[in-house]
Amino acid sequence: MEKVKLFGTWSCPFVKRIVWALRIKNIECEIIYEDLANKSPELLKYNPIHMKVPVLVHNETPICESLVILEYIDETWKDVYPLLPKHPLDKAKERFWAKFAGEQVLPSFFGYIMKQGKDQEEAKETTLAYLKQVEQLLGEKRFFSGERLGFLDLAFGWLADNSSPLEVVTGLKVLDEDSFPNLCTWKEKFLEFPAIKESWPDQQTLIVKYQEMKESKSK
Repeated sequence: MEKVKLFGTWSCPFVKRIVWALRIKNIECEIIYEDLANKSPELLKYNPIHMKVPVLVHNETPICESLVILEYIDETWKDVYPLLPKHPLDKAKERFWAKFAGEQVLPSFFGYIMKQGKDQEEAKETTLAYLKQVEQLLGEKRFFSGERLGFLDLAFGWLADNSSPLEVVTGLKVLDEDSFPNLCTWKEKFLEFPAIKESWPDQQTLIVKYQEMKESKSK
């Protein structure tokens, strides 16, 4: 009997990538929610290098870093809903854009939303430039990975999951249909995908979280 555990926090976008992949592949998993201000001995044991989430533990073997975990899940349970394309070149392209999503687009996006004044204006310019590249990458495809949801959609999933709650809380409209019609259409399809739609937390819970964050920063 395989034993799968996931150490994470309920709102972390990198953790949610893993939750979505596990649900898509119908993999039973115990989720251990961490308090990152008081990290558990187990988390420190399984990820002594970075000491952060997510960490997937499969039969007591830990796998760290969200994109690495996604690939591990896809290769280990490869017969159930493959996420990555088969061709090596197509895989390489998706890996490249997945890193771009997490290392450049995500911090820029959250920076724009959370910063103030001049810093926010500078972040806005960078964010919109990145999103234009993502809009072109998506084109008129149904999903980033083609006609079916795949690895690259999970890598960009934080954008669909967090953009509306953040826009509600901050009043800043980032993904508007005039500037990003393809991304807006993709966002709706992504959030309606069964394994995504059924995941927790829902959009309203995220709105409450970001409202609390905004209020704590203003004190």
